[in-house]
Amino acid sequence: MAVLADARPAQRQPAPPGRARVSRWHRLDLTVSPYLYVAPFFVIFGVFGLFPLLYTGYLSLSGWREDQDGSRGTFVGLANYTRLLHDQFFWNALKNTIGIGIISTVPQLMLALGLAHLLNYRLRGRTFFRMSVLVPNVTSVAAVTIIFVQLFGRDYGLINYVLHLFGVSRIDWQAGTWSSWLAISLIVTWRWTGYNALIYLASMQAVPFELYESAALDGAGRWRQFRSITIPMLRPTILFTVIVSTIGALQLFGEPLLFNVSQTPAAGGSQHQFQVMAVYTYQTFLGNGKYGYGSAISWAMFLVIVVIVGINLTLVRRLRGVEGA
Repeated sequence: MAVLADARPAQRQPAPPGRARVSRWHRLDLTVSPYLYVAPFFVIFGVFGLFPLLYTGYLSLSGWREDQDGSRGTFVGLANYTRLLHDQFFWNALKNTIGIGIISTVPQLMLALGLAHLLNYRLRGRTFFRMSVLVPNVTSVAAVTIIFVQLFGRDYGLINYVLHLFGVSRIDWQAGTWSSWLAISLIVTWRWTGYNALIYLASMQAVPFELYESAALDGAGRWRQFRSITIPMLRPTILFTVIVSTIGALQLFGEPLLFNVSQTPAAGGSQHQFQVMAVYTYQTFLGNGKYGYGSAISWAMFLVIVVIVGINLTLVRRLRGVEGA
């Protein structure tokens, strides 16, 4: 008669104390270490990003001025924002910011896309050219703007000299609205085109080469390949550069501030024709010592950025929906 084996599972032997302690530390490490890895970012963001934003919001609800002997002023609620709605200088600064932003961002990204397409070819010395396009971006904004101010000089500038050779009268680039917008936009475009071109170039190199080979076999030329393959594959990158460039344009500060060579550079010209929101905030906050009202302008600028970026995202999503239908 066969002997039936005991079907009961064998009891697991308890782990040695040392191994159990190591196992607990291992589980704790798996649980805690991811938070420790991301903690430095949130600490830095909280100290230099979130806290200034919240503190500025607190100051925007007060009437703090420099002549109040260090006191934070009385609580005024939304009075600063109500005043902002009737401030013609704020609306002028908003108009200048949007105008310069459009004139600088659209050509900048188009030039960057074309430049990246050229750098994507197997050119001789392409490494040198790829490094060279980043030089304007790493150059000091003060140095770049001062050089362009000399170029745009009314009586001695090189640009007016060249225009005069072609029979065009000299232009006072700082006196007019459109002329100053164009001059500042050229400075911004010159500084940031190469940076965006390298971003586009990195995305272009990730496009499978087989797609271009198949298109070439079907008879598609380089322009058709660029429109039908490169542009669609770069849409996420283009969206990223549009959003980042839009935010940068709305926060423009150094170029318009240094473009004015008068004794009051924060004025943005004799008629405030190129005073942008960041410069107006600087003038109100530090120049006039109106900390409460300057904080309200800062928060208004933040809200404008959020709204415009949200509009960009909405338009892009709708375009994707129309193309996917």
